[in-house]
Amino acid sequence: MKKIIVSLTAASLIVASAVAADKGIDIVTTGQAALYYQSGTTNATGTANLFDKTVSKANVGVQLNLDADLKNDFTFGSQLTYLGTTGLEKNLVGNTMQNVGGVTTNTNIADEIALTQIYIAKKIANTTVKVGRQELPMALSPLAFSEDWNVFKNTFEAALVINTDIPNTTLVGAYVGKSNKHGDLTNFTDMAAKTDASATTATIAGTAYMATAQNKSLPMTTITASFYDMAKVGQNLLGTKDIGANAVWGDVAVADKSLPMGLSLGLQGGQINPNDSLFAKTSALGAKASIVPVSALTLTAAYTTVSGDDTKLNVAVKNVGTGVKTPLYTQMVANQDSIALDANTFMLKGAYSFGDYGTVIAQGSSTKAGKSNEMVRSNGNGNDFTDLELLYVVKAAGVDYLAGYIHQMYDTATVGSTTQADASDIVRVWARYNF
Repeated sequence: MKKIIVSLTAASLIVASAVAADKGIDIVTTGQAALYYQSGTTNATGTANLFDKTVSKANVGVQLNLDADLKNDFTFGSQLTYLGTTGLEKNLVGNTMQNVGGVTTNTNIADEIALTQIYIAKKIANTTVKVGRQELPMALSPLAFSEDWNVFKNTFEAALVINTDIPNTTLVGAYVGKSNKHGDLTNFTDMAAKTDASATTATIAGTAYMATAQNKSLPMTTITASFYDMAKVGQNLLGTKDIGANAVWGDVAVADKSLPMGLSLGLQGGQINPNDSLFAKTSALGAKASIVPVSALTLTAAYTTVSGDDTKLNVAVKNVGTGVKTPLYTQMVANQDSIALDANTFMLKGAYSFGDYGTVIAQGSSTKAGKSNEMVRSNGNGNDFTDLELLYVVKAAGVDYLAGYIHQMYDTATVGSTTQADASDIVRVWARYNF
């Protein structure tokens, strides 16, 4: 971390509230640099092999965070993001994981730089108000959150209020307008609710309001409950008709060093409730348990179930900010499309630490899918799904590394697969240095 002392004359180019050019403020800089590569293919007839340029993507990126104390309990934060390829598209890859302005082959600096965060925060006693472009954590916003699986996280246009007046309790209120999803980090658009096998989305043309309460009063227990109210949902499905929807989500986590074998438990559940008869209510439940039988080994088992209605449109239990990941306990690297709707999923996971030599993670999920599942058979029935993943993570010389292999199998070809693809493979490798 480095401090840069600048005069308020210079700082006013970034912070509009700067007024006294003779005092100066401290701008604290942090950030990260990342190199990211992914290749994926299927067993469809004529599909390119794994690692072929046509099925591979990569990015080289740098994020710079600029944070400042503006005095009087005001703070400022911003984040500049550079996304490029360093010419990898010339011989190794055919596309990027993320881009700026929808441009995948960079030709000028405007195609590589994005302002991914910029906000002002004010603290009043035990309450903090944060307004602007910012990240939202899944722990406090389980249905609209910033995901960390890609090169860089997605962010939101939002206003956030956090209060800790009640002992052992954190209260959060949020007004969320738009998200930059994951592909184009400069394109902030309406959030959307992912629907079922029709592969469409119900645009949230209005805003979303969220209230979350997290309490740690009970011994060894953290209880989190969230409520969302979303306006003007489904415009692209229903023409000019605006409907609303609300959602509730709860999570109970039990963990303590005194429990035998490092036991930890979790329960989760929620429901998405569109207020139109065209849509079904979607309910979800989940449970998980983890133990540490020996100091280097952690074992986890989880189960989730998500409802589906074959007579109506269904809304998947997915992040409305991206339409990608779920808050479900059975979420792994790449199984989200099969577990988020009309699905019963079991997951097993083992993580073994070799100390300084890194950690090996082996995990797998098995999904029994119904007819309203997002990934259905070519005959329109449910398509059962298996996902097997092997990951290696290590930190060396201050750099975090991940190497992962994912193999996925369906009972039969999915909808739209004219070449009868029923299996896929993904390789993901990245290196990340935080400073």
